Amino acid sequence: QVHLEESGGGSAQPGGSLRLSCEASGHTWQTKFMAWFRQVPGKGREGVALTPRLGLNTHSDSVKGRFTISRDNARNTLDLQMNSLKPEDTAIYYCASSESVDSTRRFVPSEYKYWGQGTQVSVSS
Repeated sequence: QVHLEESGGGSAQPGGSLRLSCEASGHTWQTKFMAWFRQVPGKGREGVALTPRLGLNTHSDSVKGRFTISRDNARNTLDLQMNSLKPEDTAIYYCASSESVDSTRRFVPSEYKYWGQGTQVSVSS
């Protein structure tokens, strides 16, 4: 079992920045792939960014150039630096992890076994 706990959500104005963090505990060897998803009411979870323990990070087109995912394998933490925030970035953000992810389904929620409880991000003026 892996326990994931997010922190760092909150409110920001358009153009502002927020940083999300996720701490993994438990069987952390099952965190080969870690990702951020987000969800707004009435819609499914959308993949935002993914980082494998070894390899290149991937960001969705909707956040590319604005958000940056990073991880610290020694501390078992995952971060998401969000810059140039837009109102459409408003959502609940979830940290997710899995030991394996199909390379063609990296942003498919069902590929991830463990999830955090989510943290709210609100962007408005």
